[in-house]
Amino acid sequence: MSQLSNVEPFKRVSVLGAGAWGTALALNAVRAGRDVVLWGRNHENLQSISGTRQLPAYLPDITFDQPLETTTDVTEAADADCILLVAPAQSTRKIAEDIGFYVKKGTPVILAAKGLEKGTQRMMSEVLSDYLPQAVPAILSGPSFAADVARGLPTAVTIAAGSHPLAERLCATLSNTSFRPYASTDMIGVQLGGALKNVLAIACGIVVGKKLGASAHAALMTRGFAEMQRLALKAGARADTLMGLSGFGDVALSCSNAQSRNFSFGFALGDGKDLSELLAPGAKLSEGAFTARVATELADRFDVEMPIAQAVADVLDRKSSIDEAVTRLMSRPLRRESDHH
Repeated sequence: MSQLSNVEPFKRVSVLGAGAWGTALALNAVRAGRDVVLWGRNHENLQSISGTRQLPAYLPDITFDQPLETTTDVTEAADADCILLVAPAQSTRKIAEDIGFYVKKGTPVILAAKGLEKGTQRMMSEVLSDYLPQAVPAILSGPSFAADVARGLPTAVTIAAGSHPLAERLCATLSNTSFRPYASTDMIGVQLGGALKNVLAIACGIVVGKKLGASAHAALMTRGFAEMQRLALKAGARADTLMGLSGFGDVALSCSNAQSRNFSFGFALGDGKDLSELLAPGAKLSEGAFTARVATELADRFDVEMPIAQAVADVLDRKSSIDEAVTRLMSRPLRRESDHH
């Protein structure tokens, strides 16, 4: 087993995106002993972070245990040994375009969004390559809530890169006594695990919000995880990755906990809240709401059946009511559990 104690970490780390997850990861990097700068566009939020060590808009009731240096200057943020790009999946392209000119060749850029790009069906590493071909992509994913990381509660994640030495160096850069990253080279598996579990979390939230029972919830999680595996394996992921933190681990967290934005989104739908209200500007972001239809498009491309993702996409596209979607799922032809269809 590879030990990372002798791996030299990167010293200067910049975090692009001063929302809940970006701020939490910046705090974590400071705890790991790195020189950190946090970049964002909202002056008020940045002043709150650097002045009062709080971010009430995204991390209420938390006072940070470490000071954070903040900036709105993209050139300053790009001048780092290692960059964490922490933006929603559908915004990743724009930020990559904004910083593309300033990032030095060979700089590792860790992508922390769990989603697939609408319209292109591309993973975040593929999006990054359009505007930052000189950068070296990496992925951070796994069972982690921003509030837990911001508070310094124990958390374990996966960091994937194109080579083991880089993945291990990035793990050493962000590791501390409360944050334990595991290295991987399966960038496809880590990205698809994080993106697809958001769709499943919406489905699980719907079941709980509609009070369909604990048995239905358990069955949905299990069958949903099976269809996640089918697609990811066809796309080139490794089976052990999907059974790890960025696959099963993230499903276990996000599909059963109200702290999950995707689960909460689904719960509100199941409880009768109007979809338009949940998707309105200013509403809490649910990455799975964007990823659901993309997942079905990928399933068509790889000739994989994903009935649960299809049901979620149809509900979100208003092609089906929740009751109709549940009936359709329960009426599917009977088959062996191990069938890969």
